[in-house]
Amino acid sequence: MAFVLRRFVAVLPVVLGITLVAFLLIHAIPGDPAATILFGSNAGPEQIAQLRSQLGLDRPLLTQYLDFLGQLLHGDLGTSYLTSNSVAHELLSRAPSTLLLTGAAIAVAVGVGVPLGLAAGARPGSVVDQLARGVSFLGVAIPYFFLALVLVLLLSVRLDWLPAIDDGTPRGLILPAVSLGWGYAAILTRLVRGRIIEEYRSEYVRSARARGCSEWRVLLGHALRNSSIPAITTIGLQFGNILTGAAITEVIFGRAGLGSFLASSITSKNIPVVQGAVVLIGIAYVLINLVVDLLVGAVDPRTRLAGSAA
Repeated sequence: MAFVLRRFVAVLPVVLGITLVAFLLIHAIPGDPAATILFGSNAGPEQIAQLRSQLGLDRPLLTQYLDFLGQLLHGDLGTSYLTSNSVAHELLSRAPSTLLLTGAAIAVAVGVGVPLGLAAGARPGSVVDQLARGVSFLGVAIPYFFLALVLVLLLSVRLDWLPAIDDGTPRGLILPAVSLGWGYAAILTRLVRGRIIEEYRSEYVRSARARGCSEWRVLLGHALRNSSIPAITTIGLQFGNILTGAAITEVIFGRAGLGSFLASSITSKNIPVVQGAVVLIGIAYVLINLVVDLLVGAVDPRTRLAGSAA
């Protein structure tokens, strides 16, 4: 319980930092933020002053930030300039699509990377190992957005097997998930392969074999368990990168998710939406890393003991 409480306390300053960065976005705009937002609408000085008052830009900076924190604590992310709808509603209505794509990409990464890494690490130098290293090399070398275009050209335009644009069906999720998750599958393949090779050289693996344990039990019951800790950590750390990649992937495949909505909001200078998206994605990233810390602590008790000693 003390381990969990320490982890919760440790994330509080990070969450506070996320809210500060999101709040300062509007003040990072060069010049007068109100004039910049109204640029191109032939707004006069009175309209600019009215918008400054509406945004609270005429108040002290600390007061603005405290008001911003108060709104966040009540679940209020502001109002969209374009639709006049709640930013929280706009973001949460699009979040399931992005989370579905992110989850599918992680499933591709784990489903391809872990078995391939296990097979390659258990038989180093074999044909499977050569194949795994080749797949890993290509996965790391090819950017996910380029892979997405190649997959669309081959599997959608040439062969007409899968839809090029999201149609709301499971088939429409395959290409985005594979193109986004393949690079992370390559990273996991390398990581698991290296760890399995290292674990196979350990004394406890030799002891397990000497006791007559089967090769599958040695691999899955001993080597994989100790290799899973860095893999779990890597998956958690890559979650933020997958969310970022989901933005571009959603644009390529025409998915109505957080990423494409955020991209259009940046173009239209819809600052409350950008601020809300930064807060929402940042907190999601922190929570995922918190879950990863707790999972690592559950898998490896040494982590909890090290934290207690510190």
